[in-house]
Amino acid sequence: MMITDRKLILVTRPTRLQELIQRYGTKGQAEFYLKHLGESFDYYQEEHRLFMQAYDSVVEKLKGTGRLQVLDRRFLPTYQFSDDDIVVVLGQDGLVANTLKYLSGQPVIAINPMPTTYDGILLPFKVGDLTGVLKSLLLNRSTIKSIKMAQATTNRGQSLLAVNDLFIGPASHSSARYEIVSGNQRERQSSSGVIISTGLGSTGWFKSILAGAAGIAGVAVSSKLSQGFAWDSDFLYFSVREPFPSKTTGTNLVFGKVDSAHPLTLQSNMADNGVIFSDGIENDRIDFTAGTLVNIGISKSVGQLVV
Repeated sequence: MMITDRKLILVTRPTRLQELIQRYGTKGQAEFYLKHLGESFDYYQEEHRLFMQAYDSVVEKLKGTGRLQVLDRRFLPTYQFSDDDIVVVLGQDGLVANTLKYLSGQPVIAINPMPTTYDGILLPFKVGDLTGVLKSLLLNRSTIKSIKMAQATTNRGQSLLAVNDLFIGPASHSSARYEIVSGNQRERQSSSGVIISTGLGSTGWFKSILAGAAGIAGVAVSSKLSQGFAWDSDFLYFSVREPFPSKTTGTNLVFGKVDSAHPLTLQSNMADNGVIFSDGIENDRIDFTAGTLVNIGISKSVGQLVV
């Protein structure tokens, strides 16, 4: 007997075994290829078995609670969510981040299918917790954590959200040329790109940038920043990767905070090959070519993660 008439959306992505089968046509061909390279196929099979075990259990619990819709990650950009949908994510942390930016305030319950394998910073629940978490949410007794997102808006009317980070730069291993404006500072630069990090992303790519800079310079990084900043912070941080000093490009404006007092703007000086993408999803991108002006700030959209 169903407990609610609200639709329950289960978001998943293929396992690595499923991706290998998609690539090589059959399970046998995938196994042959990996063994030919000297890699064990057993690991992929065991990972798939554990995930499917978790998947089957989650599906059973959701079907007993409400109307279930299973959604593959690749359909997130085009799926039309309803305001009263409840979204359940089963996968790794990255899948939670990718899901949040396509929602408009719907609550997300994130389930860790393999607690012994996944760190699960964004996966607070195990499969066995799901029924109780759903009941608490339906009774409005859940604790929900707000997650602020970054937004890139261009002068061409395009917009892109980021839960973890935005990347603005070259589509391949080359140099990006652009003009960057932060507050009242302005500089022409040549670099391998600019990364803008949110509070949620501050313990990921942002943390590795700080660690790398500290290692090269041989100096300590602020302990406050190295530990990240709050998921609901009303600011972002930008970092320029590998800025190159030349007669026409500078390296003075390579790191800083983005907030209402210090907005960030970049204008492309590249004939082609410039891109803007978020959360590591390069397929869902905006072209950043000559004449494109992009403004970076905090989005009005806020992710809602049940914790």
